[in-house]
Amino acid sequence: MALSKLPKLPTIRELVQLYNLRARQQLSQNFIMDKNITDKLVSLAGLEMDNALCVEVGPGPGLLTRSILDHGARNVVGVEKDERFMPTLHQLQEASNGRFRVILGDMLKIDHRQIVSAGSKPAAETAATTGLAEFEYVHLLGNLPFNVATPLLIQWLQLLSTRQGIFSTARSVSMTLMFQKEVASRIIASASESPRGRLSIISQSVCDAFRLYNVPASSFVPRPKVDATVVQLRPLEKPLLRSSLSTLEHLTRFTFMKRRKMLARIFKDWDPATLQLLEECEIDPTLRPQDVSTEKFCVLAGIIEQRGIKLP
Repeated sequence: MALSKLPKLPTIRELVQLYNLRARQQLSQNFIMDKNITDKLVSLAGLEMDNALCVEVGPGPGLLTRSILDHGARNVVGVEKDERFMPTLHQLQEASNGRFRVILGDMLKIDHRQIVSAGSKPAAETAATTGLAEFEYVHLLGNLPFNVATPLLIQWLQLLSTRQGIFSTARSVSMTLMFQKEVASRIIASASESPRGRLSIISQSVCDAFRLYNVPASSFVPRPKVDATVVQLRPLEKPLLRSSLSTLEHLTRFTFMKRRKMLARIFKDWDPATLQLLEECEIDPTLRPQDVSTEKFCVLAGIIEQRGIKLP
C-alpha cells in the first residue's frame, strides 16, 4: 500500500516562533532547524521500514519526525517529556494519516508496553492479547538531551541485553542517536584510544557501535559549545557479554575511577587475592583499564559474577 505524503506544513522555524518555543537550558534542549541534517541522519541509518516500529526520543518540534515519515516509516511513536511541544506534535500526528503517534512521558520511566501499543492499530490489537505487539524491526532514534544521554543509553543497553521492553520481540534492532561529540567518541573508542572508558566497554559488550557523521554546533539553535555526532548501535550477532550488564557496569566504574593506574595496583589495593583473576582471564596486569579489550572485560565480569565476588 502506497504511503500518503505529509501535506505542506509550517516550517519548524515558523512553529517555534508561533508557539514561542524556546529551548530550555535545564533540559539541555537544542533545536535543529535544517531538515537536510535530519534527512541525512535517517538516510545514513539504513532503516528497514516494513513491519518496523520507529521510536523517537524527544521529538521536540518534530523535524526529525518529519524526516522519518518522509523516508517511508509506517509506525512512528514519539516520546516527549516537554508538554510545550504537544500542540506541534499533535498537528503532525493529525497530518500523518495514522503513521505517527506522540506520548507525553519520560523515556527513562515510561512503560514500554505503552510505546508498542501506540505503534499502530494492528499492533495495539495484538498487544491486547499477547501483552506486546511483534515488530520485525525496532529502530530507536533521537537527538538526545545531553544531560540524560548516557543514562538513557545504559538503560537501553540493559533492556537490549535481556531482550526486554521495546526490544523483546524484534528480530532486528538499531539505535541511531545523536550525542555530544565527546560522548560519541567514548562510545565507539577501541582499546588504547584516548577516549576509551566504561561507556565504550558497556556499549561494545552488546553492540557494534560506529560513527555515522558529525553535526557542527552551528547547526543547532541555540548554538551549544560543542559539536554533536550521530552514532549507530546494532546488536552483535554473538554478544561479548558474559554476565549481567550491571555487573560489567560496576566493574568498569570501579576500574576506570583509577584509569591512570595499572590493573595490578587497582586490584592489589582492592584485595591482593584478586590478582589471580587477571591471570585467569589472561589480562596483562601492567595494562591500564583503557588498554584492555571489551572481550577481556566481559570474561572478567563473568567470573566475578559466577563466583559471587563483591566489587567495591
